[in-house]
Amino acid sequence: MIHKLITWPLDTVITIGEKVKEEVDKELYDLDHIQKKLAHVQMLYEMGDITEEEFDKQEEELLARFRIAKEKEQED
Repeated sequence: MIHKLITWPLDTVITIGEKVKEEVDKELYDLDHIQKKLAHVQMLYEMGDITEEEFDKQEEELLARFRIAKEKEQED
């Protein structure tokens, strides 16, 4: 029982950390979210709100995340 009292705060921090990681992974590697972001970046570029360089940079990052998300999906 004393062991539980001592480790409870640590167990709580670990649980919260795992939940945060799950949410971050969902945000970073959710295929639908990435596709929406790609469409949004394309729209911003077409409207002239971002430069071609900024578009290329964001598109490259999103496509890399998309590839990772596809790999993770295939693993599951």
